[in-house]
Amino acid sequence: MKPSLNFIAYLIYLPVVIVLTWYVAHTLFKNSKVFMLDIFHGKTDIAYSTNTLFKTGFYLLNLGFALWIMKITAELLDSRSMLEILSAKIGAFSIYLGIMLFFNLWLFFRGKKITKERAKLTDVLKNIPGSSEAN
Repeated sequence: MKPSLNFIAYLIYLPVVIVLTWYVAHTLFKNSKVFMLDIFHGKTDIAYSTNTLFKTGFYLLNLGFALWIMKITAELLDSRSMLEILSAKIGAFSIYLGIMLFFNLWLFFRGKKITKERAKLTDVLKNIPGSSEAN
């Protein structure tokens, strides 16, 4: 009887999903600083703090999901079955990470849009005679 390759599969799966998560988070949150600075009107402290909180949540959510789906129920007795299971798991996790990336981008763009709308509203209110914003 051949020994099971499940443990080896876990040893391959974990570093791959950790590195994938790190790469996506690093790229996303390095580039999102511009959005945060715009959303918070150049207030560096709050923009960077919020960006860091988003990044922490991103790591927790995605690594938690990766650990949650880690279980391999089949007994892996050959390298082919191990490769097929790993490709399905890592592929599905990569798709999930892509969805989370676009969701975060949507949040950043939404925040930027709301900030612009508030700025326009403030400008309009300033031009109304007798308004408290006009003073």
